[in-house]
Amino acid sequence: MQKVLWKKFVWERQTLKILSKYYSKSIKWIRWQLKAVKVNYRLVKPHSTVMIADTTFFKREFGICVFRSNELKRNIYWQETVYETVSDYQRGRINLEKQGFVFKAIVLDGKPGVRAVFSDMPVQMCHYHQKAIINRYLTLRPKLLASMELRNIVQSLCKTNEKKFKKKLNAWHEKWTIFLKERTVNEETRRWFYKHKKIRSAYRSLKTNLPYLFTYLKYPKLNIPKTTNSLDGYFSHLKELVKIHRGLNPILKRKMIDEILGK
Repeated sequence: MQKVLWKKFVWERQTLKILSKYYSKSIKWIRWQLKAVKVNYRLVKPHSTVMIADTTFFKREFGICVFRSNELKRNIYWQETVYETVSDYQRGRINLEKQGFVFKAIVLDGKPGVRAVFSDMPVQMCHYHQKAIINRYLTLRPKLLASMELRNIVQSLCKTNEKKFKKKLNAWHEKWTIFLKERTVNEETRRWFYKHKKIRSAYRSLKTNLPYLFTYLKYPKLNIPKTTNSLDGYFSHLKELVKIHRGLNPILKRKMIDEILGK
């Protein structure tokens, strides 16, 4: 009975209210039955794999740092966190390597400092996240010509290689060097600052991440994905299922998340 309730609750999108009505039981009784269910995970045999790692958050409550095997399309490690930190990824790597997993390469979202944890292996920066960073700085519809041209270069990211991309980026920077150095003076403090800070930040992001944007082309035999989409898609599915049960007890909510990630 408990397993049937659990399946309906998690996978068939049946809320406590619906289950209570269907089984003619109180919501409290349904909740206790669900709490008693033990989540069983399918064991994954340690192997050598390309990893995809990222963290997602459930509003301001908590986050989940997840490692996913690209070959198996399976989540093999996850850990709750309050903030996305370098130590979350460090713990994940240590835990998995202790189990016997071998990292052939890893795909990351580009969070500062995380790459250092995996400096001894090929690291791929997610193209989707890189584009999202640029969009935050330049917006989807930039008005300045320099911003438009830089955004157009970034739009070609998935269809080019490092040599061509670097050439375009350097040509853009050479063209707009004087523009990027323009300054504005604060009349009150008499201090100056760069006039086009966001465009400068967008360019700096691309220059910093450039060595990691085309790793997937340098190691073709590893079949490294160029995005974390496999994991991001799973996050969307996870949140969709959890969102159905608004106001869910935190303990039950975490158990439900474990069930979904473990499949």
